[in-house]
Amino acid sequence: MSTDVTAKTPAPGPVGKGGPSGGDGLLRLVLDGMRRNMRQYGMLFALGLIVVLFAVWTEGDLLLPRNVSNLVLQNSYILILAIGMMLVIIAGHIDLSVGSLTAFIGSMAAVFMVRNDLPWPVAVVLCLVIGALAGAAQGFLIAYGGIPSFIVTLAGMLIFRGLTEIFLEGQTLGPFPNGLQKVANGFLPEVGPDTNYHNLTLLLGFAMIAFVVFQEVRDRKRQQEFALEVPPAKMFALKLIALSAAVLTVTMLLASYKGTPIVLLVLGGLLVGFSYLMRNAIIGRHIYAIGGNLPAAKLSGVKDKKVTFLVFLNMGMLAALAGLLIAARLNAASPKAGLNFELEAIASSFIGGASMSGGVGTVLGAIIGGLVLGVLNNGMNLLGVGTDWQQVIKGLVLLAAVGFDVWNKRKVGS
Repeated sequence: MSTDVTAKTPAPGPVGKGGPSGGDGLLRLVLDGMRRNMRQYGMLFALGLIVVLFAVWTEGDLLLPRNVSNLVLQNSYILILAIGMMLVIIAGHIDLSVGSLTAFIGSMAAVFMVRNDLPWPVAVVLCLVIGALAGAAQGFLIAYGGIPSFIVTLAGMLIFRGLTEIFLEGQTLGPFPNGLQKVANGFLPEVGPDTNYHNLTLLLGFAMIAFVVFQEVRDRKRQQEFALEVPPAKMFALKLIALSAAVLTVTMLLASYKGTPIVLLVLGGLLVGFSYLMRNAIIGRHIYAIGGNLPAAKLSGVKDKKVTFLVFLNMGMLAALAGLLIAARLNAASPKAGLNFELEAIASSFIGGASMSGGVGTVLGAIIGGLVLGVLNNGMNLLGVGTDWQQVIKGLVLLAAVGFDVWNKRKVGS
């Protein structure tokens, strides 16, 4: 007489359809999606956690409409620098001169507008051109001269800081014209009936939600057409809900105060434009290529010298824009302006997902990294944390972000 001892394993029920495994199905789906997109979602989760923690610790002061508006105004120029720095790092380089260049452009703007009474729109154009030329000069030495970017931009940092002192003669120079001040500190005008909210900001917010949803759906369909892996439908729906909720929350907070800062529109235009360039344009793919594998990019016909030159030219122009905004916001050009801006921009890029080896990173990631630092600064100021401990905490955050990148690479490679 024989006995059948074969183990019979019950067939698992469908995930998310009820039963013993149904309650865990959605959670398992989310965790699986986060594992496969750790670099993309890790800092978003960290940003959300930091916001929640400081909102609790400051008893809600962090999310007051006035504070949210100030958060945008105070960090706009760092976010602009972070966009340009992300492209530089993706291409496998670094730029240490952007802080000094912002100060130099501010000094030039003061010389044009305050000393020589040049119309501010003309002065703005001239300053952007000077910034582009400064970036192009550094880019030429790096791309065609073969000098490492660290050395060229370190020299640029010293040169531009010295020129700032020379042009300002060691003094603070101001004030700037009202038109330029409104760009840096102003808000969109109120239109329509009185609704206790800023109507134009509400319209822009709803339009942004529609644009984000449309963009995400279109990208998903495009990936499916090319047989690329896409997140599960539930994970994708959660992503859309989270993005829409985040945009709606910021919209309502801004609409409860003075509305949309003009500088936020500038920043939004840069974000959309550079995101499209890096994801869809040929030069964007070339930037990723030379940073990811320079020899292979050369063999593929990528003009690496031209691309590097253009990346630094672009960085110079964005540094000029940031210099104009910070000078207009402070209503004066100072020899000490822009101190450590290059470190903030570099830290924002690495916190936002850039890799030390190049070839990895997104423009949105640079914005997220900059917001992480901005919320940390703002939250710690509200809590009365001293500047000494603020530096320590930000250094630890940067170290943790880069350490996470190294760990993630090792895990993927193993």
